Amino acid sequence: MRAFFAILIFLAFCIRLPAADTNALVLAKIGTGDAARYNGQVMTVTGRVAQVTIRPKVTFLNLDQPFPNSPFTVVIFHGHSSFYGDANALKGKNIEIRGKIKNYNDKPEIALDSTNQLTILDMPVSTNAPAVLPSTNAPPPAASATNLPEIM
Repeated sequence: MRAFFAILIFLAFCIRLPAADTNALVLAKIGTGDAARYNGQVMTVTGRVAQVTIRPKVTFLNLDQPFPNSPFTVVIFHGHSSFYGDANALKGKNIEIRGKIKNYNDKPEIALDSTNQLTILDMPVSTNAPAVLPSTNAPPPAASATNLPEIM
């Protein structure tokens, strides 16, 4: 009988069944027009920043249409958020915001508490960046047999 329990304990330590990953929370993505139906739920809302309004204590990002026709608003309370970027730079960008959808004056919104709630979906390439020219003192690049870039 002791041998049976010893084997059972040994197998319990050796055989591991995959556990559910509680750290990986996948939220359903919805558009701004659907957000009102998910009041009180934690969701990911996607849309284009149509208007940025900065007030002394709060910043509003109206998605898809400017106020008062915006179907969804992102609210950033100054001092209660870790968002310190230039909100005006988000205008025209497609973003997704994760959080609990709340109803304010019959409009859905999410209040931004941390920067990891907001993701910019399209990152434009800057055309104002200065051109990088090779130094005249630098040796020419070595020709490779395959003409593929070298990986260091």
